[in-house]
Amino acid sequence: MRILGINALFHDPAAALVVDGRIVAAAEEERFSRRKHGKRPVPFSAWELPELSARWCLEQAGLRPADLDAVTYSFDPALARPARELGLSDPWDPLRLEYARRAPEFLAEALPGLDPAKVVFVPHHVAHACSAGPASPHPDSAVLVLDGRGEAASHLAGRFHDGTLDTLAAQALPDSLGLVYEELTEHLGFLRSSDEYKVMALASYGKPRFLPELREHVHATGDGGFRARGVDWAALAPARARGEPWTQDHADLAASTQAVLEETLLELVHWLHREAGGESLTLAGGVALNCVANSKIAARGPYRHVWVQPAAGDAGTALGGALYLACGTEAAVEPMPGADLGRGWSDEELKRWLDEAAVPYDRPGDIAETVAEELARDGVVAWFQGRSEYGPRALGHRSLLAHPGRAENLERLNRVKGREEFRPVAPMVLAERAHELFDGPLPSPYMLFVHDVHRDWRDRIPAVVHVDGTARIQTVDERQEPLVARMLRAFERRTGLPVVVNTSLNTAGRPMVDDPRDALECFGSAPVDLLAIGPFAVRRGRAYT
Repeated sequence: MRILGINALFHDPAAALVVDGRIVAAAEEERFSRRKHGKRPVPFSAWELPELSARWCLEQAGLRPADLDAVTYSFDPALARPARELGLSDPWDPLRLEYARRAPEFLAEALPGLDPAKVVFVPHHVAHACSAGPASPHPDSAVLVLDGRGEAASHLAGRFHDGTLDTLAAQALPDSLGLVYEELTEHLGFLRSSDEYKVMALASYGKPRFLPELREHVHATGDGGFRARGVDWAALAPARARGEPWTQDHADLAASTQAVLEETLLELVHWLHREAGGESLTLAGGVALNCVANSKIAARGPYRHVWVQPAAGDAGTALGGALYLACGTEAAVEPMPGADLGRGWSDEELKRWLDEAAVPYDRPGDIAETVAEELARDGVVAWFQGRSEYGPRALGHRSLLAHPGRAENLERLNRVKGREEFRPVAPMVLAERAHELFDGPLPSPYMLFVHDVHRDWRDRIPAVVHVDGTARIQTVDERQEPLVARMLRAFERRTGLPVVVNTSLNTAGRPMVDDPRDALECFGSAPVDLLAIGPFAVRRGRAYT
């Protein structure tokens, strides 16, 4: 069965293709359109579809729209209620719902040859849940979904068994942990429904002194649900205008909100375990991108295994919708093979790009050794290898790499990328070496947990150690990522350090680099010393000190 999954209604539009239970391709529209998050999450943008990523998914499999057996759309307008009835203030919500109802005809127009009768509406949180359970290595698992909103809820708790989802709880709107975090993001002067990860980073600089006040408005209710609304943010700390310096009050408010989120999540997880049992928990929804909270769940929760969908935000519902339908067929659903589900190019294609760009380049004997040498000399490397990642994390395919042993490289990379000074960068490390340096959930291939850095390593790899002594690591399995593993070993031979800095290959406000043109433009506009694009090296002259 050939199923194309579509996410379009709120934000992070994306497409995914599942054929006979196997994930063939998945990509976010922002990587094609070059608009961060694809679009803003407002009702007026609800009609916009991931046309470019959908067409690419079909091309990847050699399919036409008419060849599809079904197209899933990760929102069911039949389950929706007007925003006013849900306690949400959004006078234009009826426009969004009208666009959702008309999605089949919009999709048929965007993908000529598609029969609109093949479009299937999948409830939003069911799509999130199915992006986790069936895609994970744990087909029989509990599942917890938390985000801003779906049709009429902000949460789903359930369990998977033999590909079937049994929903045990759902929290009705307006209570929403995701919306509370979004409100705080806006109050702190960041872009709502985009910059929540910045609040998580800022929280490490504060103390949770507002926690008692927040608990009055945000807490679990003991029945699998929670209360989360009605916070008077201005009564706790003054709003920060965008671009203004942050204060200790702002950091303390971030820390307090992070703490109350973690408390509530742990109670929800313990309730789910009492109801569903089992050893494995899978997570999805935008809240599941909070890697600090994920680590608390792994450390203090009752589950032996915790797996988080790497595209946990709304982009992942494109995959989840397709997997939901696939689970109802006779074909066995295969787990997610990795996050590298996007576009890739052959060596010959990359060479043509470089020739057409008329940039000087060479083809060294081993690009891994060349990159390790550049990093050991304290160069910054743009790393463009294989298929691009699905989800917001750079996982060794579209990355900026640097030396972790120089503390000043954190400031240097944040300056290259145009990021706030309080934002950390992450380390990548071979999976078999990770326990020597880090304490936390292992393996961690998708950068969705934080780990305590062993004290005897903190001074050796200061660029990747956050202010609280943690790091959001990526573990590298040589069987899946042989080139990255070879580069890490080559770097350790030169420096004695088994870690390399890995942050996303982009600059502030821009989506992650996806195709060769993006890579060349980023390399040309940022102070990067070497572009490793496939087996080729594009160099910029630099004096080392």
